[in-house]
Amino acid sequence: MSPRRQRSPSASRPASVRPRHVRHRALAGQSTSPPGAQRWFFDAWSRVYDAPLVQRATYRPVQDAVMEALGVGLHGRVLDVGCGTGQLACRVIDTFPRARVVGCDFSHGMLAQAAARVPAVPWVQGDACRLPFADRVFDVIVSTEAFHWFPDQRAALAELFRVLRPGGRLFVGVITTPAAPLGAAVHLGSRLVGEPFYWPSNRQMHEWVGAAGFRIERQERVYRLPGLLLPPLLTCARRPSAGQASRVSHRLR
Repeated sequence: MSPRRQRSPSASRPASVRPRHVRHRALAGQSTSPPGAQRWFFDAWSRVYDAPLVQRATYRPVQDAVMEALGVGLHGRVLDVGCGTGQLACRVIDTFPRARVVGCDFSHGMLAQAAARVPAVPWVQGDACRLPFADRVFDVIVSTEAFHWFPDQRAALAELFRVLRPGGRLFVGVITTPAAPLGAAVHLGSRLVGEPFYWPSNRQMHEWVGAAGFRIERQERVYRLPGLLLPPLLTCARRPSAGQASRVSHRLR
């Protein structure tokens, strides 16, 4: 585990973000989302999540692609959804000192590891399908190797759109399949073992992101040693500005 870091200006808590480890009502109450994976699974996985081999083989390649896509001079409020133990969030903080980063995850075990790494960052427990944040509060949203666990992926995209400001950027990295039937078969198998997830097809990912209101700028494959047959797809999109959204609405009429 990385050593604890001291509080820095880049890690200050942005306005309209609740204090860390706040349990959103969707976690305690009745959720309208389909049943998803159990929280204990991620709490247990958090114990090995930071293992160097796990990171290099599974998570690091997608995070590298996101860091490259972010470009230079990033500033403003950044939300990492499905942040895990905070590996990507910490890289963003180290690379972009002017960014104000918030991590959000379903698992208390993941967030405990993240808080031990960087106590000053707001680490918020929340449901991706019902994010505990105000509208239009973030400038950038990143999510890597988490989207397939969201029980209602289209609802999650609607939430990402809601909390992203107009003109803000979205980066989602997730394994996709060549066709929906393959994703459905994998989903069925995951349900049988009690930890359901869904890998959308390439076409579904493109359609769902667009249907949520985003303008897709590009999609690219991220190749890594495990899963060469099904490499993750990084979708880079942007929430249109108010003027762009108005022009799109006018064209549709």
